[in-house]
Amino acid sequence: MRNLNYLTILIAIAMASCSSVKVVTDQDKSVDFTQYKTYNFLGWQDDSDKMLSSFDKKRIKESFKKEMDARGMTYAEENGDIAITLFVVVDQQTSTTAYTDYYGRSYRGYRRYRGGWGHGYATTTYTEEDYLQGTLVVDVFDGDSKDQVWQGIAKSTIDENPSRREKTIPKKINALMKKFPVSPVK
Repeated sequence: MRNLNYLTILIAIAMASCSSVKVVTDQDKSVDFTQYKTYNFLGWQDDSDKMLSSFDKKRIKESFKKEMDARGMTYAEENGDIAITLFVVVDQQTSTTAYTDYYGRSYRGYRRYRGGWGHGYATTTYTEEDYLQGTLVVDVFDGDSKDQVWQGIAKSTIDENPSRREKTIPKKINALMKKFPVSPVK
């Protein structure tokens, strides 16, 4: 039983360290975020949404609405207490992996070779894999002063399977919004 608990803890730590999204945030520490009750979307900055399908744009916006609603905030068509803009960048990345096979050692690690001690040889195999990395930048502005009060940046590998994106986009938005200064209402 003790080993099972230890194994469970190790698995939990491993899963937490292998997060599929990297999140970085910054905020104006002088702002009381609990004063904000409504929000609106200003749209996509620099037409960055042109590389997204209409389905993914809808998934992203609905995920943000769900997160803001969970924090007790109400959507306004315009003039919300805070205004949210989104910016997305997609980059082609390459991952390189190397694997080395060692050959030539025999029993107890030594091998007699033509009158001397042989050390064997090694072969290294390299593989490269291309993938897409997406970066989503969320800027939050005070509705009255128009000053930026919060920024969240989420980086993640993009799943090219649309049916999986339906599940992964909300999870990644949730991971980003966990860093938002207002926690969900219970």
